[in-house]
Amino acid sequence: MSGGEVAGILVAVFWAILVSFLAVALARVAQTLKATTKLVADVTDQAVPLLADASAAVRSAQTQIDRVDSIASDVQEVTSNASALSTTVASTFGGPLVKVAAFGYGVRRALGGRKEDVPANASRRTVIVGRTVTRRSARGKRD
Repeated sequence: MSGGEVAGILVAVFWAILVSFLAVALARVAQTLKATTKLVADVTDQAVPLLADASAAVRSAQTQIDRVDSIASDVQEVTSNASALSTTVASTFGGPLVKVAAFGYGVRRALGGRKEDVPANASRRTVIVGRTVTRRSARGKRD
C-alpha cells in the first residue's frame, strides 16, 4: 500500500466516524424536538381551558363590580336623603321645641322659685379658691 492509499482510507474512516456522530446528534435533536412538540401540545391543551376559566372569572368579577357600584350609588342617595330629612326635621321642630323647653323652664322657675323651708333673709355662701364668702340673698336686705 502506498502512502496515498493509506491517507485515503484514513480520510474515509474519519468521514465515516464524523457522519456517525452527526447521525447520532441529529437523532437526539429529533427526539428533543418530538418531546418539545408533545410538551407544547400538552401545555396548549391545559392552557386553553384555564384561559377560558380566567375569562369567565374576569367577566363575573366585572358583573360584581357593577353591582357594588350600583349599591354604593344607592347608599349615597339614601345618605343624602337622610341628611335632607334631618335638616328639615331640625328646622321644622327645632325652633318650637327650644321655645317649649324654655317656656317650661321659665314656668318651673317661677313656680318653684322659693322653697318654704328656707327663710327669706338667709344668706348664701360661695366658696372661692379655699375661702368662703357670705352674701345676702338678692331678695333679702343688705347690710
